[in-house]
Amino acid sequence: MATFYFAIVGTNDSPLYEAEFGAQREENKYLQQFVVHAALDLVDDAQFMTNACYLKTVDRYNDWSVSAYVTPSNIRLMLLHEAKAEEAIKSFFTACHELYMKTLLNPFYQPNATIQSQAFDTKVHTLSKKYLL
Repeated sequence: MATFYFAIVGTNDSPLYEAEFGAQREENKYLQQFVVHAALDLVDDAQFMTNACYLKTVDRYNDWSVSAYVTPSNIRLMLLHEAKAEEAIKSFFTACHELYMKTLLNPFYQPNATIQSQAFDTKVHTLSKKYLL
């Protein structure tokens, strides 16, 4: 089973949301966070090379790839993965962006604050099962 680590990173480079899908090993948890955080500089460089929100694979580490999606408000959706399903990853990012936009419409949510909603978490996991797993 493939391993996925998903993070939504705010404009101040702090994680707003994190989730893991598939087979996870405890010793890789911090390594996955480190690899995604290290790829943020590459995302910042790549976002000015194209007009598209979906940046495809921006970095690789061993067998893992880091794909990114940048919203117009500079929120970065990052996915660390082993699989090579570009269309499925793009669809997952698009659906997660729509879900994040619905969260922003909530008057009680402050932009760039961590997302602690159980409903949001459940929907992201449902999207991961639909597109990634």
